[in-house]
Amino acid sequence: MSAASTAYRTINPATGTCSAQFECLGAAEIEACLAASARAFETWRKTPVAQRAELLGRVADDLLAHKRALAALATLEMGKPLAQAVAEVEKCATICRYYAEHGEAMLARESVDLPGTTASVRLLPLGAVLAIMPWNFPYLQIVRFVAPALVGGNVALVKPAPGTPQCSQALQKILDAAGLPPGTCQTLFLQTDDIAGLIADPRVAAVTLTGSERAGQAVAAAAGQALKKCVLELGGSDAFVVMPSADLEQAVRTGVQARVANNGQSCVCAKRFIVHEAVYPQFERAFVAAMQGLNLGNPMDAGVQVGPLASERARDDLHAQVQAAVASGAHLLCGGSLPDGPGYHYPPTVLADLPASSASRRQEMFGPVAMLFRVGSLDEAIAVANETPFGLGSAIWSRDENEQQRFIEDAQAGITAVNGTVFSDARLPFGGVKRSGYGRELSSAGLLEFLNRKSVIGA
Repeated sequence: MSAASTAYRTINPATGTCSAQFECLGAAEIEACLAASARAFETWRKTPVAQRAELLGRVADDLLAHKRALAALATLEMGKPLAQAVAEVEKCATICRYYAEHGEAMLARESVDLPGTTASVRLLPLGAVLAIMPWNFPYLQIVRFVAPALVGGNVALVKPAPGTPQCSQALQKILDAAGLPPGTCQTLFLQTDDIAGLIADPRVAAVTLTGSERAGQAVAAAAGQALKKCVLELGGSDAFVVMPSADLEQAVRTGVQARVANNGQSCVCAKRFIVHEAVYPQFERAFVAAMQGLNLGNPMDAGVQVGPLASERARDDLHAQVQAAVASGAHLLCGGSLPDGPGYHYPPTVLADLPASSASRRQEMFGPVAMLFRVGSLDEAIAVANETPFGLGSAIWSRDENEQQRFIEDAQAGITAVNGTVFSDARLPFGGVKRSGYGRELSSAGLLEFLNRKSVIGA
């Protein structure tokens, strides 16, 4: 693991000012949390599923009751437009409600007919699961792990991102107020150096991480050393393919929205726009004009479509990537300059004509920066879509069913959208392939990741 992290801080990315700071847990406090988690598991795993589900229903109610305050806190801590923060909280409530309503059926015992005996498959919890969570969706990322984990009878140890401490505290308060027994879900402000020790601790059964490739490598190595289950979601550089038969106006409108959602800081934001040469000139003109016309500003203000990046480092890293792309031969069609004034704003930016030798065309750019690629066929589009080491989301815009099916089969991604954009939904498995990680969240697949599917013979 890397060097110890600093204390958890609330820094408003619209102004750069720090309004709160929290210390990391010490060794004795971590031990107390682990002990409490182990005690809680012995009770929670025996709690009837219906009661676990009922609690998640109360969490959903409380999330909706407090959504305005929760949204304002997310905007304060990581800078997403307020309307998008409200939508995030509402989505969290939907996920909780989904597992509240369907968890018991998902966990039902499955009978199996065997010659001469009876058999069944039972779904049993593993224990405490350590969740290492990012800042870009400070509520959603935690809820989409916690909801299935809790309804399945596991207990949770949540390490939130250092930049969104108050969001994690607010969510913890809602869980506690809903009646979650002490120790069943705990928020831990940890130093990075503490993570490997927690993974190795026998009271921790498994680990999940949403984060960078580097963090995924470190967590996977620690989990492998401890022989523990690990689920990783490590980002993506999603392809957005546009073929000649596409509804071009709708593709542009959706593509721009897909690129700048959450200020461009989403793993499943469309990032690489791969456009057939027959419609490329029209697409480029309309896309660049739409990106230039977006309303930037204070994310608390109504009508703002793009707020600041979450941190100064995030903005500096993104700008360095843009400069490297231009240095490698890319054409800068709009944006690409650091604005004056406070905060960590970055203008919507479009790069085109990245040469095959440019490393930038295979990278993930985490912010409102789009890359345009001109191709001459579906085969070339698929090749460009697959040239990145990531494989999370993808999209194809075409009215040709054969093209749609070819892309669905050949695009190396965990998710493909047809004439639309990629999004997560409680009813669908969420996750990727290649260096986007492994394992799935949400749906029954996310529930099963941290369960023991026990075969029972003779009873």
